Amino acid sequence: MSSLNLDDFATLIERPDAAVRRDAEERRERLTPSAGALGRLDELGEWLAAAQGALPVKPVERPRVLLFAGDHGIAKLGVSGGPEGGARELVRAALDGGSPAAILARRFGAGLRVVDMAVDCDPEELPGDVTGHRVRRGSGRIDIEDALSAEEAEAAFRAGMAIADEEADSGTDLVVLGDLSVGGTTAAGVLVGALCGTDASVVTGRGGFGIDDLAWMRKCAAIRDALRRARPVLGDQLELLAAVGGADLTAMTGFLLQSAVRRTPVILDGVVTSACALVAQRVAFRSPDWWLAGQASGDPAQAKALDRMALNPLLDHGVTVGEGTGALLALPLVQAAAALAAELPERS
Repeated sequence: MSSLNLDDFATLIERPDAAVRRDAEERRERLTPSAGALGRLDELGEWLAAAQGALPVKPVERPRVLLFAGDHGIAKLGVSGGPEGGARELVRAALDGGSPAAILARRFGAGLRVVDMAVDCDPEELPGDVTGHRVRRGSGRIDIEDALSAEEAEAAFRAGMAIADEEADSGTDLVVLGDLSVGGTTAAGVLVGALCGTDASVVTGRGGFGIDDLAWMRKCAAIRDALRRARPVLGDQLELLAAVGGADLTAMTGFLLQSAVRRTPVILDGVVTSACALVAQRVAFRSPDWWLAGQASGDPAQAKALDRMALNPLLDHGVTVGEGTGALLALPLVQAAAALAAELPERS
């Protein structure tokens, strides 16, 4: 029997400091320009103050881009524009500095960390600090089999928790969360569809690589079949992740929950991170208070998940590449909000 009790998160996770937020709102009334003139930047500054429990708000100086990587067996059905087993190439591009996320992280002064949870390659092909938390090689084909065993799901979830503790202990003050996966958006669509009680067609998007109509129909059928397997285990979120998630999505869910316990704010990227956040919300209803939706990717499942969590995306630029890219574009906005909230002078 598992010793992991997800119900504990509902007790451990507290909301950001409401008193500090009220003080931040009152302080904003005294600053120039007048309140409301900076739009959502005011709201972001107040949210950061509450998350930090500090007034004036502290600058975001140690952001970290965290990318969980894994291959999904469902990619065998041709549901993705990326090649089956292609997560290794995505990881290599990020590590070599040539991916969009790596370039933006470098430009914005954010550290970048890649965590291999289920990449379909020999561990020796990637650095040891990347593969240290790997649970298995690829996740199962979720339309006909479980993505993970119960033991693998718990190991992946605990790995995500451990990484959240590592980041908090190292002084990371904001996490930009993303994924490096092939087939991950299909698993994400299943999770959102199951938790929101919708049909497959409502949560089937075109993915980060883009797919044609025929591939979209294959993806829709795969999500439909996986939803049949997901519905009987909706009452247990770890069982749900084992059945239709995958090692990377399970680890991200554990990471999000433990980050909320450790009071570390997180910017979500696209549909995969949003699906994991929705699972985490089902575990602990206060956890979304610690997250920002970085962008609207255009994926219908992401829109469904964000609406369920009442998270309003900061940006909408049509960025579908995933890999944390859209969330990274929101990072300077959050940093700007912190700077303005801290440094604007009071009216005379």
